[in-house]
Amino acid sequence: MKKFEWLIAGRYLRARRKEGAISIIAAFSLVGIALGVATLIIVMSVMNGFREDLMSRILGLNGHLLVQGTTDNLADYDEAAKRAAAIAGVLRATPILEGQVMANGPRQPTGALVRGIEPVDLRALPLVADHMVSGSLDDFGGDDAVLIGNDLALKLGLAAGDDLQLISPKPSYTPLGSAPRMRAYRIIGTFSIGMYEYDSSFIFMPMAEAQRFFRFGDRVSGLEIVVDDPDHAEKYNAPLLAAVGGGVRIVDWRQINSGFFTALQVERNVMFIILTLIILVAAFNIISSLIMLVKDKNGDIAILRTMGTSRASILRIFFLVGASIGVVGTFAGTGLGLLFCAYIEPIRQLLESLTGTNLFNAEVYFLSQLPASVDPIEVTVVVVIALLLSFLATFYPSWRAARLDPVEALRYE
Repeated sequence: MKKFEWLIAGRYLRARRKEGAISIIAAFSLVGIALGVATLIIVMSVMNGFREDLMSRILGLNGHLLVQGTTDNLADYDEAAKRAAAIAGVLRATPILEGQVMANGPRQPTGALVRGIEPVDLRALPLVADHMVSGSLDDFGGDDAVLIGNDLALKLGLAAGDDLQLISPKPSYTPLGSAPRMRAYRIIGTFSIGMYEYDSSFIFMPMAEAQRFFRFGDRVSGLEIVVDDPDHAEKYNAPLLAAVGGGVRIVDWRQINSGFFTALQVERNVMFIILTLIILVAAFNIISSLIMLVKDKNGDIAILRTMGTSRASILRIFFLVGASIGVVGTFAGTGLGLLFCAYIEPIRQLLESLTGTNLFNAEVYFLSQLPASVDPIEVTVVVVIALLLSFLATFYPSWRAARLDPVEALRYE
């Protein structure tokens, strides 16, 4: 482009007093694009961080595949676990036993999920072992020890060293009729993995005691399998079936949490579409400001044309005016969005202290901190979309300016 085209475009961007309305519309267009881009980057990053954080906690506690009996609980699980762990790509095969209970404490009783697990297997879970709030996993064993989530302990009004009473939904039958089956256990410690759903409902119990309490005999609920490629966990189905034997079914983490992650993906896509409309509205403001500018500069355009300026140069001048608004707004919004994502948790805490409200309730959102994970590819897509919409919005007013007849323009000046 020629130097004078940049000079004239720059002059039109610095509107005079009588062109104040045009400059205000252009400023709103720039701010609209910047806010749209920033909001889109922030929301997409929070959704990514939310998904990654939930996945890391869910998979860190539950494994990638679950082997269950089709008609009954699994027997001979120790040998089955050894054969499963010997498969190439399988990192760990953990027998588990799960059952629902009612947990009693000084405060109101609440439902909880007991997971029976061998002490050595529990210590091999970094998500639990590295997030102990009180007590020690060295005490996890015997027939009266349990490890519970910290939020569950707070809900029940208990702490490490206290007794927790558990009531099984399956009653004991006596000559006098059925009676609820209950027993008190000693809390050897509490953990907090940062996901409210688990911290407020999980109870770990030694496998042998869990089998006695739930009357499982020498059986377990299933085998949790951890593999080195969770994104393609289904490829281990056939080797696991061959190793474990018949009478079992295998489900992967996507099937177990399908409703949850599908809802997250749908919400993410809808938010992307809605927030892109903000950028589109700002792009329409660029069209409005440029059409008004072209109308105001009819005389200038006519004089430039009579001096020999080509239609292409006129088009480029007004294209530069509109494109400058789009480019500056896009990159300003990108910088603002990335900066916000980098300090999103301190910003949340500051807003909560100023407003006195809880902006991120762990009971609702499952996580105790607001996560954000910036995807460079997504940021690039957002920037490209914003620039493309800005350039498309600039083209029509620029084309009208280039098609202006100088004779007609001067006649009405």
